[in-house]
Amino acid sequence: MDIKDKKILVFGLAESGVGASNLLAGLGAEVTVTDSKPKEALMKYVERLLPSVRLSLGGHPDGILQGVDMIVISPGVPLNIAPLRRAKEIGIRIIGELELAYQIINSKFKIQNSKFPKFLAITGTNGKSTTTTLLNEMLNKGGFRTILGGNIGNALTEEIGKLIQDNINHASIDFIVAEVSSFQLEAIDEFRPKGAAVLNITPDHMDRYHSMEKYKDAKARIFANQGEGDFLVLNADDPETVKVESEKLKVKSESPKIFYFSRKKAVEGVYFKDGVIYSNFNSSLLTLNSQLLRADEINIKGVHNLENAMAASAMALLAGCQADAVVSALKDFEGLEHRLELVRKFEGVDYINDSKGTNVDAVVKSLESFSMPVILIAGGRDKDGDFSLLSSPVKSRVKKLVLIGEAREKIKEFLGGLTETIFADNLEEAVMISRKSASKGDVVLLSPACASFDMFRDYKDRGEQFKKIVRGLS
Repeated sequence: MDIKDKKILVFGLAESGVGASNLLAGLGAEVTVTDSKPKEALMKYVERLLPSVRLSLGGHPDGILQGVDMIVISPGVPLNIAPLRRAKEIGIRIIGELELAYQIINSKFKIQNSKFPKFLAITGTNGKSTTTTLLNEMLNKGGFRTILGGNIGNALTEEIGKLIQDNINHASIDFIVAEVSSFQLEAIDEFRPKGAAVLNITPDHMDRYHSMEKYKDAKARIFANQGEGDFLVLNADDPETVKVESEKLKVKSESPKIFYFSRKKAVEGVYFKDGVIYSNFNSSLLTLNSQLLRADEINIKGVHNLENAMAASAMALLAGCQADAVVSALKDFEGLEHRLELVRKFEGVDYINDSKGTNVDAVVKSLESFSMPVILIAGGRDKDGDFSLLSSPVKSRVKKLVLIGEAREKIKEFLGGLTETIFADNLEEAVMISRKSASKGDVVLLSPACASFDMFRDYKDRGEQFKKIVRGLS
């Protein structure tokens, strides 16, 4: 990729925008970053930019495309906004931050005649961050050197920029472990991971995609460029993932080798049976048939984490990680913040922070993890989710439903008749209502099934505020 002295426009100033802008500027490009938000709302990002990066904030002015050689978009920027439609019409190349990271590191390794590190990429509606982090832990325990990044919070361009700046021996990097979202996959071109996984596909971001077909198409792009010698891990239990396999993979002239994980049946890959996790591989990539460990030995709990553990195990084993390193990571991994995180046991009640439960399916899986009565705090900004899918777990597990945010009326319409339901004006009030309603042995669960942007900066901010409130109870 020829970057030096090129005029490059970066759309979207957040984590990815900072990473892309600084990487490009450091490689000699003339970089301008633009965002519809004003400068004062973006200062925490502006302060991290290199001095040479120019700013065009508070909108996208006429003439911003003048002389631009390439555009790099952050994941949150839809491809159909007016300036990008115009750029496409006049022939300006548009790629995403993920594609930029892939091409930059690829070209750098070729120039240095070094061994190109293998990309391992994970997507899915739910479980991406946990699975990606767990996979990285397994590889590290197995003696491999990795870079961890992507949608998980630290932009891949920023991590690669650090490597280039610090002049680290690139040849010593074995794997780049990346969490990739549907938004990122929309704007790939040549991105080809050695190994990829699709964890699940359930309705999410319908405010952006408007149909499941478009959402599935975006997810399926993770294996669009894969071919012989690559591998793909799929959830054999998830209907939409199975559909993607039949609809998208069967038409490829050169397909990756496919493996599976399953809670419900024996598969070629990793599966659960009678309380035990088994590996079952018989291919040119890997031959391994053995018991890995009992499911109750896995440190992170919950049905969804069992699936995440099996997906990460399959990816690690196929990447060449030894089984003992995989098992060790499964026993030691403590999970991630804001994902079924026990904040505090107070007055005999468990307070659980699941702020990352931003869609309906995530909340279904979270509720399935509890046998005790749950007081559920939910609500926020609706992503056009189908809240009726929560009916069964709410009816069987939720003692009281406390609703906040823009979507509370809609959620009540679907679920209010199934259990006692009450509105709260803010998160603190929701916690106080929950405390008064809880009895010893109950669970107070923040699992919103919605985005956070109506009341909070992001899901992390929502989770941190929940934890602060809970820790302040006395």
